[in-house]
Amino acid sequence: MTTSPTQDAETAFGPSSLKAVFVGEHAWCGEKMMLSRELEDGMPLEDFFRSGAFSAALDRYAAAHGGTDRRAVASMWSLYYFSFLTIPYIVARRADQLLPINPADMTIALADDGLPRALGLPGEGDWSDSGQRDLLSYVLPLAKQHLPAVVAQLKALGSIAPKLAWNNAAVYIDYAFNATEHLAEGSSWASRPLFDQTHLPDGTSNPFHGCLRHEADGEQTVCRRKVCCLRYLLPGIPSCGELCALPAQRKQ
Repeated sequence: MTTSPTQDAETAFGPSSLKAVFVGEHAWCGEKMMLSRELEDGMPLEDFFRSGAFSAALDRYAAAHGGTDRRAVASMWSLYYFSFLTIPYIVARRADQLLPINPADMTIALADDGLPRALGLPGEGDWSDSGQRDLLSYVLPLAKQHLPAVVAQLKALGSIAPKLAWNNAAVYIDYAFNATEHLAEGSSWASRPLFDQTHLPDGTSNPFHGCLRHEADGEQTVCRRKVCCLRYLLPGIPSCGELCALPAQRKQ
């Protein structure tokens, strides 16, 4: 069945909802991404970024948690945002559901400390069994329709480099795809092509190229970021461990 991405249509079985897509271990996604009509206190996403509300949210988070480095505050905010966006999107895509993630049609609600609480969509999107099940094809709508505008706002108002923002998004895409993939024997990293390929399927440059890598560390193989997320500059925030791009922060 196909629904319009610009309206909250009702199905023959009652009101539509994304919770039917997010089940089992991924049921929590339904609390972080939902239909806009179900999201209390949501405001249009484009208005949020353009009206000063985003800058105010960063100020609120900094005041609540003692963050004095604007870059670190914006990076932490983006980690929440990208996790609520990309993990549900990839999980739904794995179930052949193509969610409508154009920022012009979405809403956002915040927690008391200014961090994202949930994202709202205009509808369930489309059922899409295109036969293209590779991660590069999955991320194309994210990379072209949604992320560039948000990355630009993070740079303009949060002073973080685009390469840091793309790396923050990459971590959660990597998690979501690996968590929903049934690997063949002998395989260990399902999402590797996203970080190895220099171009996306449409021929444009791949902004995720090189964001993550697997490397040997003693007898173990570990996944590591290319760019540090700066969380070590925020008081009380634990290190991301071996994932960190900075050797000195991996054991903190």
